[in-house]
Amino acid sequence: MAFWDGLWRGRTAQFDSGSASTNSIQLTKRRPQVSLSKQSAATGNLRVNLSWRMRTSDIEGRSRQSGRLLRNPSKLFRPEVVQAHTQGVVNVDLDLGCLYEMTDGSKGVVQPLGSLFGSLNEPPYVRLSGDDRFGAPSGETLFVNLDHRESIRRLLFFVYIYDRTPAFDRTHAKVTLYPSNGPRVEIELDERAPQARSCAVFMVENVKGELVVRREVKFVYGFQAELDRLYGWGLQWGRGYKTKT
Repeated sequence: MAFWDGLWRGRTAQFDSGSASTNSIQLTKRRPQVSLSKQSAATGNLRVNLSWRMRTSDIEGRSRQSGRLLRNPSKLFRPEVVQAHTQGVVNVDLDLGCLYEMTDGSKGVVQPLGSLFGSLNEPPYVRLSGDDRFGAPSGETLFVNLDHRESIRRLLFFVYIYDRTPAFDRTHAKVTLYPSNGPRVEIELDERAPQARSCAVFMVENVKGELVVRREVKFVYGFQAELDRLYGWGLQWGRGYKTKT
């Protein structure tokens, strides 16, 4: 029993303090939140990164067909149907944004749309580094100045598809938080929502002085206005555009 008890204790420790092998915490439905304060990571700059790649379901699907070919060799001589799920065919532009609410009651949004890039050293203490429209490995990054955490009430980080066909089901997207101290926090957008255009990924809340990160991963079929209604932000929304590159 001691051996098994040790294994279970190890699993709990991995979640509380991060995996020793990957130095990361993964937020899931079963384990949806973590305290930055208890990780001694509630100061300095919190880096939030969005990265994505096209799913390789077509390639994986072909490998699974190998067993079927052994049972039905005649299929070897039939032409293969190619599914158009590659990045060259589906050009997905995922954007990272943040709805903010400050302790003084002021509210707003930081996002590429409308060139609302925010500020790191003055309210809302959230800054978008740039707009990646091509799914580069570096992705998009938001910075949060947690040295001003007493001014922050809540931050909702979200991802949306700008002006293109909904394709969340064709991408493998991940949002990673890099605190100033301790393990990184990973949240995968691993649920299927083919027609969704936006996804509320996670919330950072100031709960009696403690900064808590809570996984959301809620897909909606509209854009920021629908996320606003879902979380009760109360902003006024209009049609926005990106600057040309």
